[in-house]
Amino acid sequence: MSQIPVVYNDAYDFHVPPTHRFNGTKFSKLVNHLQRSDFSKQLDFIHSSPVRYEDIKRAHANDYVQRVATGALLREEVRQINLPINTQLIKRSFLALNGTYKTALKALQTGVACHAAGGTHHAHYSHGSGFCVFNDLAFTALNLIEHGMVETVLILDLDVHQGDGTIDICHGKRGIYTCSLHCEQNFPFQKRQGTRDVPLDSHLEDNAYLDQLHRTLADISRDFTPQLVLYDAGVDVFLGDQLGNLDLTLEGIFKRDCIVLEHFKNCNIPIATVIGGGYSPSDTDIAQRHLSIFRAAIDVF
Repeated sequence: MSQIPVVYNDAYDFHVPPTHRFNGTKFSKLVNHLQRSDFSKQLDFIHSSPVRYEDIKRAHANDYVQRVATGALLREEVRQINLPINTQLIKRSFLALNGTYKTALKALQTGVACHAAGGTHHAHYSHGSGFCVFNDLAFTALNLIEHGMVETVLILDLDVHQGDGTIDICHGKRGIYTCSLHCEQNFPFQKRQGTRDVPLDSHLEDNAYLDQLHRTLADISRDFTPQLVLYDAGVDVFLGDQLGNLDLTLEGIFKRDCIVLEHFKNCNIPIATVIGGGYSPSDTDIAQRHLSIFRAAIDVF
């Protein structure tokens, strides 16, 4: 293919206090790195657009969506999300939902597409959690099926944390298979049971992790044939991540991304990627780590 679609929006950034663990400016930093990269001409940058309110209600409770939209979240709800709830965050939370959905639609057309955001997998049906207001992965899977774009979706979550909110929203939903490889001794401490969950020991390094990934992909292939994959390529598996507990190198993360993309390319299954988690005081460091999935998409496709 000539270019990889990359979906983003200038409004994805939002302000957080300097001491906060979440870096609210990593999205623009990532796009700047991509636009100045040696492979920028192989990327097709596309803006995300506002989401349809009716579509959100397939993934989230109406009263919760209303409280987010009006800035009327309860104090406990804000505490669970652990981000400053302001107009910037509210706007970008709605935009990012449709960003992942648009990425999935592009992947169905081209074989692969990447979202320069997304992976808000801790948001549950009726509340947010862990830096996540809405769940873009569950939203996208449910709406793709509802709108007749596909019948089956695999949500492959390789963020260091289990996507408990994704599992909560998608549990029992026809056509959706959730798979999470995550560090067992990490947030959320009360895990959910998805279709396939692979808990990993703390401080797992590249070779052991990649061996487990190969086994997991083989297991999924025996169980389920998706018409689309939503891949959460979180980089908080990195050995230097502030909130991770695994010890993958940057080379290991790149190999992970290539293995996933090659596997589904060889199966002729389209794949849409989101960046997931990654935590460092430096937005430049995080942005550079997130480049992995985009480099892998160029290499594989």
